[in-house]
Formats: sequence, C-alpha cells, structure tokens
Amino acid sequence: MNNYQTPLRDISFTLFELFDYANHYRALGHASLDRELTNAFINEAARFAEEVLAPLGPVGDRQGCKLIDGRVVTPTGFKEAYQHYCVTGWPSISRSVAYGGQGLPQSLSIFLSEILGTPNWAWSMYAGLSQGAMHTIETHGTAQQKQQYLPALISGRWTGTMCLTEAHAGSDLGLLRTRAEPRLDGSYHISGTKIFISSGDHDLAENIVHIVLARLPDAPAGTKGISLFIVPKFLDGAEGTPTVANAVTCVSLEEKMGIHGNATCELHFEGARGWLLGEVNKGLNHMFTFMNLARIGSGLQGLAHAELGYQQSSLYARERLQMRSLTGIKNPDEQADPIIVHPDIRRMLFTQKSLVEGIRMLSYYTNIKMDLSQHAADPLERQHAADLLGLLTPIVKAFGTEAGFESANLALQCLGGHGYIRGWGLEQNLRDCRIATLYEGTTGIQALDLLGRKVLGTGGKTLLLLIAEITAFCDSCDGNEQLAIQAAQLATLSQEWQELSLHIAQQAQQDPDQIGAAAVDYLMYSGYLVLAFLWLKARKTALQQLASPDAEPGFYRAKLATAEFYFARILPRTTGLVAAIKSGSGNLMGLASDDF
Repeated sequence: MNNYQTPLRDISFTLFELFDYANHYRALGHASLDRELTNAFINEAARFAEEVLAPLGPVGDRQGCKLIDGRVVTPTGFKEAYQHYCVTGWPSISRSVAYGGQGLPQSLSIFLSEILGTPNWAWSMYAGLSQGAMHTIETHGTAQQKQQYLPALISGRWTGTMCLTEAHAGSDLGLLRTRAEPRLDGSYHISGTKIFISSGDHDLAENIVHIVLARLPDAPAGTKGISLFIVPKFLDGAEGTPTVANAVTCVSLEEKMGIHGNATCELHFEGARGWLLGEVNKGLNHMFTFMNLARIGSGLQGLAHAELGYQQSSLYARERLQMRSLTGIKNPDEQADPIIVHPDIRRMLFTQKSLVEGIRMLSYYTNIKMDLSQHAADPLERQHAADLLGLLTPIVKAFGTEAGFESANLALQCLGGHGYIRGWGLEQNLRDCRIATLYEGTTGIQALDLLGRKVLGTGGKTLLLLIAEITAFCDSCDGNEQLAIQAAQLATLSQEWQELSLHIAQQAQQDPDQIGAAAVDYLMYSGYLVLAFLWLKARKTALQQLASPDAEPGFYRAKLATAEFYFARILPRTTGLVAAIKSGSGNLMGLASDDF
C-alpha cells in the first residue's frame, strides 16, 4: 500500500470546521496552537507517514520479527524509521515540559497517532505504548520516578510496555500470579510470566520500561490485591547508564494472524528488580490510566484500517472495468464500465465512507472530553468531561474496532478475488485489523463496562449527560427543513436509548444474566446512535459551509450525501438490535453447556 495518502481534507474538516479545535485549544491556554500551527504538525506527520512508514508496511508483514539469542530483531527499516521519529520530536508532543516534553494537549498526540499509524499500525505500536507508559508514570509516579524515567521515555530513547495478561487468567486479572517480593532497599523482586505483550522486546530503543501488574505476598485475593510496578529491561550500571540486564527475558514470539511487524512477546520475569508505582494494592486502578488511553488508541486502529481499506477499494472501483451499468453505458470508449457505477459496489463504498468518517468524528469528539477532563479551568467542567469520557471510551474502543473491521472487510470484498491476494494489500489490512476487537478488553468486556459500570452502575447519570447534549443539538435544528427530519429521528432514538437502559435495569433485577445478554447489542446500538449525532452535526456544518462563496461544493455535497446514506441505511440497524436486546437472556441460557 505504498500509495497511501493522508486524508488531510477530512481531518481538517473534522478538526476545525466541525469541532473548532482552534478555539478549543485557546480555551485550554494554548492560543499558539492555532489552525496554522496544528496543520504544520499534521502535514509533517503526513509526509513521514507517506514517505517513510507506508513503504515499510508490507515489509513488516512479510519479514515479521525474529527472536535471535534472546533478543528481538525488528523488520528492515523499522529501526531507522523510529530514529527519525525521535529526532523529529514526535514522542514529546503531549508530555510534561518539566521532563523534556512540549506540553501540548493529549488530543494533538492522538490525531498524529492516527496519521502515523494508518499506513503501518505494527510499527506505530512501539511508539504508542510508550505514550501510555509515560502517562501512567506522570500520573502515579513519585518525583524520583518521574525524574528517572520520563526524560528518556519522552525523548524516545526508551520505550514502554503494559504487562497485564497471564496464560491462565486472560481478561480475569484477579487470577494473576506474578509475585512481587519486597527487598531491603525498597525495590521488589518480580517473578512470573506475562503473555501477549505488544512491543515487549525489540531493537529500536536503548531500554524498555515495563509497567507490570503483580501481587505482594500478603495481598488480598482477587483484583483488590494487585499492585503496579516499574520493571526496566536494563538497570543502571557503574556509569549510571542502563547497561546491566535485568532478569526479564523474552522467551518466545507469538505466531500471529497479523501485525507481524510488531513483536508480541511472552516475557518471563525471574526475580527481576522492580519498583512500586503508586499505592500498594491499587495497581488495577492505576493501570486503568494506561489502559483507557490504550483503548482510545485501539479505536484509532479501527479507524486506521477502515481508512486504508477505503482508499484502496475506492481507487480500485474507479479503475476496474466490469459489465455495463443497467441504466445505460457510462464508459463508451471501453468494453465495460467501471464497477463504481454498480449499486452494490456503491453500497459497500458508502458504508465504508460513512464508518471511516464517522469513527474519525467519534474519536475527535472524545478527545475534546479528554482534554477538558485534564485541563478545564472549572472543576465542575473537568468532572462533567471526565464522566462523558468514561461513557465514550468503551464505545470508541469496541464500536470503533467492530465498525473498522466491517469496513476493512468490505474493502476486500469490493476487489473480489483480487482483494484476497497480496497485490493490493487488503488481505494484510484485514488480518492486521482483526486484533483490534480483542486486545485492551474484547468487545464483550467493553460492552459490560459500558452497560454495567458506566450506565447502570451510575444509575444512568452519565448516559443522561450525553443524551442532554444530543437533545440540545436536535432542538437547535428546529425550523431547518434540511435537518428537521433527521433531528427528529435522532431525538426519538435518544429517548429510546434511555428507555432501553431502564428496561435492561428492570429485567436484571430478576435475572442478572440480562446484562451480559444485552451488553454487546447495547454497545453497538449506542455506537450507531452517537455516530448519528455526529453525522447530523456534520450535515449542519456542511450546509453552513456550502453557503460560503469560497466553499468546495464537491466536498460538502459528499458530506451531505454520506450523512443521508448513514441515516437511511446504517442507522436502521438499531431496530434489529433493540429486538435482540428485548428478547432477553432465555434464548442464550436455555441450552445446557454440554449440548454445544
């Protein structure tokens, strides 16, 4: 996929026309981060993505990573690309000025992650996980830990990982067995094995800082007895540089379906020296600082693969000649018409376009809440944004990746048999995309978080915050003939969302399995509804921009057409989801386990 082009026009529309990020940054005290400066960051990232990272995407897939004498060797060109990334200053953008960062909002770093990750997600994971490690140490570390680890991480000389999963535990972290034995000097011996550790070992950086969940000898059972530790790959030697190997070993690399260019490691900790990060037995709470940022990043992966697939399938559909249009010849100089004239191809392209641009809007909308939760001057505004961020995070992660995979799959389908072979890269794109619905908590885990904790667990309060915002926007569309029908449709669905939540809560009082039975359908319903809200906002913005004498009519008319398609052909999926939810748990739980 060497012909990848960063979707600069749609990024610009979403950032500056739809969400007015220039004023958003000014309100956060970053007046210098205006449209011109933000575009400078974006354009430079686009150049790096297109010229350096895109050509390495197929290389990483075909070469993969290799474990040689206990050390991981990354694919050809990955190390040089990472060095370029560090020299340019990308790792430091959203990190603290006190430790060498540029101090800019977290959202800017996430926008750039989309651009850098889309042509080569496997490479981008090495850098992306480091952001989570930095954020966790900044939030929970001691002053000494911040001084020791952040400057090297922020410069990119060191990278970071997240070490949660163990073979017997999976997503049930309360079962983890990794042990932390106290030492007299205040450090700990960490012993145990972690699996599925993305970027767990590599040759890109001088050191790797593992953020590890482990259990102290006297810890309570379950999730209440987990603590968090910093465990570097190398310890400081006599000269104060990280040259002494810690007892952390990559014992194997996973043979995976996709993202071959990223090293997914099984790491063995054999009494490795580590240091407590945060409070004893609060490790899982602290790890959510890392995990929630990673979940938003996973949603970006859904967007990345959807965008990459859409670019290739739309190009192919315009060029591939096959059959004639049923409404008359469209290409009289050739023996057949391009397949883009056929309704079913347009169905697939429109679905991709509506999901790609919809997930982008969802991500950027969520990032506003992230920025406000961290930096709004008013404590009440920070709390309001944090509540909405908590509600939106599982939607971004799970809906974004499920819809992204659907879009990547449709991209391959557009090419028919040519999509199934390597030439166009769509089979790699689909393989790489598949993991996104699994890690950082599967779709089912995210759905339980949304419905069980964020909606029912708060008595519906966080849901009502978002519904109030949607309702207010629908009310603002009254009197506009071009928006009123869709606004009324969205308002009706918002009311149904509230009623559906109450229905599940009532049913669950008699049968707790009702929550698990409804959760995934409820999450997907929520995702489709939030995207409808954002598509209505996009439609209103496009109509306003079309009235300008300097408008780009083709771009804005495409927005209007895509919004219309979304409301007519995608949003009705909610009807089937409601029926499935209301069917209850009986049709799932009635069969004995042995009969499957």
